[in-house]
Amino acid sequence: MYLPVRFYYAAIVVIVVLGLGQLWPPLFYAGAALLVLLALLLIADLALLWTRRGITATRQCNSRFSNGDENPVSIQVENSYPFAVKLNIIDEIPYIFQCRDMNYRLRLPSGETGTVDYTLRPTKRGVYSFGHIRVFASSPIGLVQRRYTCDNPTDVAVYPSYLMLTQYEFLAINNHLTEMGIKRIRRVGNNTEFEQIKSYVQGDDYRLINWKASARTHHLMVNVYTDERSQQIINVIDKGRIMQQAFAGMTILDYAINASLVLSYVALHRDDKAGIITFAEKFNDFVKPDRGPTQMNDILECLYSQTTDFAESDYSTLVINTNHLVRQRSLLVLYTNFFDYTSMLRQLPYLRQLNSRHKLLVVFFIDEERRDFINQQPHSIKDYYEQSIAAKIDHEQTLIINTLRQYGINSLLTAPQNLSVNVINRYLEMKSRRLF
Repeated sequence: MYLPVRFYYAAIVVIVVLGLGQLWPPLFYAGAALLVLLALLLIADLALLWTRRGITATRQCNSRFSNGDENPVSIQVENSYPFAVKLNIIDEIPYIFQCRDMNYRLRLPSGETGTVDYTLRPTKRGVYSFGHIRVFASSPIGLVQRRYTCDNPTDVAVYPSYLMLTQYEFLAINNHLTEMGIKRIRRVGNNTEFEQIKSYVQGDDYRLINWKASARTHHLMVNVYTDERSQQIINVIDKGRIMQQAFAGMTILDYAINASLVLSYVALHRDDKAGIITFAEKFNDFVKPDRGPTQMNDILECLYSQTTDFAESDYSTLVINTNHLVRQRSLLVLYTNFFDYTSMLRQLPYLRQLNSRHKLLVVFFIDEERRDFINQQPHSIKDYYEQSIAAKIDHEQTLIINTLRQYGINSLLTAPQNLSVNVINRYLEMKSRRLF
């Protein structure tokens, strides 16, 4: 039983009237009558709330949360009292969110069900634990509240951002080869894909005539197909300490994991094979490139368990193991970061070795906060000094891109929040140009 503010207001009124009765006796009797009335109302309120268990509440959410995304949570509350109730609903969300204001107010008529909706945005992978749902119910009298403890504690696993898969699913459709209403065509029984439209010549298969294009040009046009090429796309994730830098509450490592998941999804829907490599001080995980029905689940489970020991990344072990495990020429998308130009030069020989056997795309990150700081108006000598250092670091990223380009290594400098879409666009561009 809990006493709300209304009870204390009523008690204060009774006390004040009784106190004034010491000055004017008739008020004392009035105060005594109010006290009796308050007691009777309190007993009636207790009887209304405790004669039955009138409130039930259940939490509905996915068994898996998507890291870095807004995940919906719904609480359904049912009122089986014969009267309307006012409810205070407190959900015991995982402590890692450090949210203390999950208190929702709801007025629920008799026999009806109400819903409370909210979202949670996790920024770390792992297991999150929900507690009970606490519901405080008060009758129309409103002098007491009955607390209900509803639903059981439950654990939710936070996985890499699988919600982004549907967001970028349209990128799995080839809209770069669209011409005169033609999109990529997959024909049953033939490992071919649409390449171009050309004029009909004697001997062409009449079944390949493109009637729409023929109508526009006023002479016969036919679709041309080429043998379909299934290529290997391998996301290589650096788990070294440099990847622990955070943006918007998420580490670069988690941004890279989310982008790897989405890129794998798009690659598989374009009939390529997708795989995963992770490394840090040692070579850690390897998911063999494949396009089987369970491949996405294998990739998701691999990415879910990735952690770091804050060690320095060893690129030599990456080269040795990649050459041993990956025999077919592949597109390697390496997610890493370089503190400065010198740190890139130390790894350059290994990057060149990877690029000699495969097509390497090095993805590293812009510090937008640093760029915003550079563009600010300095106000002191200290500001000038700090901005000069920041500008030097920013300039070195341009040197890194130019140096990699000199050795034929593709690179992508991107803001973390734009990583997924930028990587997918670069993959589509490289594939359309047949660069790997």
